[in-house]
Amino acid sequence: MIVKGEAVLQTHRPNPPNVIGFPTLESGAFTEWKTQALACLVSILGNGHVYTEDFKEQTKLGGHRGTVIAGVGVLKAIKQDILAGDLDRVPEQSPLLLLEQISSRFHLIARQLRSRHNGRSTLVVQDEYDVQDLIHALLRLHFVDIRPEEYTPSYAGKASRMDFLLKQESIVVEIKMTRTGLGAKELSSQLIEDITRYKTHPD
Repeated sequence: MIVKGEAVLQTHRPNPPNVIGFPTLESGAFTEWKTQALACLVSILGNGHVYTEDFKEQTKLGGHRGTVIAGVGVLKAIKQDILAGDLDRVPEQSPLLLLEQISSRFHLIARQLRSRHNGRSTLVVQDEYDVQDLIHALLRLHFVDIRPEEYTPSYAGKASRMDFLLKQESIVVEIKMTRTGLGAKELSSQLIEDITRYKTHPD
């Protein structure tokens, strides 16, 4: 049983009289409580905080009363830390995770841009330069020092340019767009060469 605002949320159905054992889990009530509690933790602490991850771990089974008790234990520990002033937010997300999010949602963003109000002009991603322009704009959501077309030192008699260097994070973002004659095999070879050249750069 968990206090939820002024109401009491019953996560388990009591056993019938003379029946011994754990009460039966009310899965709907439990899921509602877990979802709302987790959303609250993420908004306050951030996704990846040790308490947020602990709550996920303690409540992921959700099949018995002990799971609820463990989850409540995490929430009580958080409350104590808040009262003691010892609770910090999770550090900013790692730059690699942010880049993964941008990459995994890129296609959805590119498609969304096609749908402009009253058919207004927009960016239609047709080639690698279009991809670079859109990625550059999206990178500015999270990164400050973005250096496009940064040259690498000469390697094997040939210098190359990175698409983007994230200076503070020491990360290169390389854009590739498949086309006729540029399939998986060719892309793999290009990336292997790129990685070797980029390693010669001081950042």
